[in-house]
Amino acid sequence: MDLPQNGAVQAEYIWIDGSNGLRSKTKTLNKKPASIDDLPEWNFDGSSTAQAPGEDSDVYLRPVAIFPDPFRRGDNILVLSECWNADGTPNKFNYRHECAKLMEAHKDKAPWFGLEQEYTLFDEFGAPYGWPKGGFPGPQGPYYCGVGTGKVYCRDIVEAHYRACLYAGVTISGINAEVLPSQWEFQVGPCEGIDMGDHLWIARYLLHRVAEDFGVKISFHPKPIPGDWNGSGLHTNFSTQEMREEGGMKAIYDAIAKLEKRHKEHIAVYGDDNALRLTGRHETGNIEAFSFGVADRGSSIRIPRSCAKEGYGYFEDRRPASNACPYQITAIMVETCCGAI
Repeated sequence: MDLPQNGAVQAEYIWIDGSNGLRSKTKTLNKKPASIDDLPEWNFDGSSTAQAPGEDSDVYLRPVAIFPDPFRRGDNILVLSECWNADGTPNKFNYRHECAKLMEAHKDKAPWFGLEQEYTLFDEFGAPYGWPKGGFPGPQGPYYCGVGTGKVYCRDIVEAHYRACLYAGVTISGINAEVLPSQWEFQVGPCEGIDMGDHLWIARYLLHRVAEDFGVKISFHPKPIPGDWNGSGLHTNFSTQEMREEGGMKAIYDAIAKLEKRHKEHIAVYGDDNALRLTGRHETGNIEAFSFGVADRGSSIRIPRSCAKEGYGYFEDRRPASNACPYQITAIMVETCCGAI
């Protein structure tokens, strides 16, 4: 990996497939691109990624964002791409396209997001990493933000991912061990508009890629372990300029009223198997009922106590599952809170 590249640049094109997963492949460029406009469109076999039929399988990659590559380093880059069909229409799994249009339509509201991505690490045999073979660890309690052997697992992977995100320019704001043993969380944001989805997807790619080097699997399933264990969410913190200014609590409560009216529509795009997680237990609200409260982690929407005290700030939507698409989450959040209902 220390060999010179003779002026060539390796560009890792990354896209989201038809199963809400990530794919990538590498293209050699003759020189470092000065901007996204310098990157060529590319294509792939969509029949192998659940994005197109075999008889018309070409799907096109249109670059939308560039990030420094923390693995190859140097001038090498990661290229986040949208998927487009041969007829010039966005692929049906290209949720970024509609999200970008909504963000542009409501950019005067200056929507800010911060997403808290929970995930669980599994070993090569499909067991939660570090759990006793054929058994279970002690009950939840000492693992959240824990320190020490037997309380935290895979910190080396987590730290490597954190550093990779920082190198790549991802707006990662922190990490912590979570309530379920071998479960962690990283936070991305605050990001404005379409940047939120872009940065979270690249952070997910980097996590999978780092874990690959360690022989560890990453699970974004919202209920990775059945039973009396916490699930995994993608808690979504949101605000507009009006909410962040003095007296913004009125705008926050107005947005919450709009969210209540579209509860089912939001749940529909908040991730697969979310009913296994949103049971009303383990720090969740019930999937069938909308609720909100100050500092209440058992509600659909949580208003931080500091915001309620100061009278402005943001709120947290605790409903999205860990496997939800950030483009779908942020798009419907802006559509609901910034639009007229």
